[in-house]
Amino acid sequence: MANALVSIQILPTTPGGESVLPYVDRAIDIIKEAGVPYRVAPLETTMEGDLQQLLAVVARMSEALAELGCPSVISQVKIYYNPGSGASMDRLLEKYPDGR
Repeated sequence: MANALVSIQILPTTPGGESVLPYVDRAIDIIKEAGVPYRVAPLETTMEGDLQQLLAVVARMSEALAELGCPSVISQVKIYYNPGSGASMDRLLEKYPDGR
């Protein structure tokens, strides 16, 4: 059972002032590669899983963008941690399954 939800908005400084979109796409690819449930939203992406695993994904995202040449990366992170009864995106979104 997942014990955490982690939402992240990643804001890379790009080489030469390039568009951030390809870098954000790479960050989302890191989440996909981790194999955790996730949901992309307009301003952030939310992942579901074990807190330590999700924090490692956040670290890997920053490292990957640095490897691509980003001189710096700002990540705004929100954490919902519930080790007792678990954390679930579906449970929190029951009332709004399509986001409306």
